[in-house]
Amino acid sequence: MLSDIAIKNAKPKDKPYKKSVGKGLFLLINPNGSKYFRFKYRFGGKEKTLALGVYPETCIFWRNLNTHSEPI
Repeated sequence: MLSDIAIKNAKPKDKPYKKSVGKGLFLLINPNGSKYFRFKYRFGGKEKTLALGVYPETCIFWRNLNTHSEPI
């Protein structure tokens, strides 16, 4: 599990690289410093990648969703 501090401290490198969050979820850090959440999975025997959002907006969305949602 990546903490918010670890994500903030992830510095760009010459080439894009990944930091694993777990179970197929990872953070992609690009050379320009942008950070994207991606989810890797298999469908029909082929590896696929789903784009989930940009850091930090995605983290804020999930935090607000979990904070303000009421149980059904």
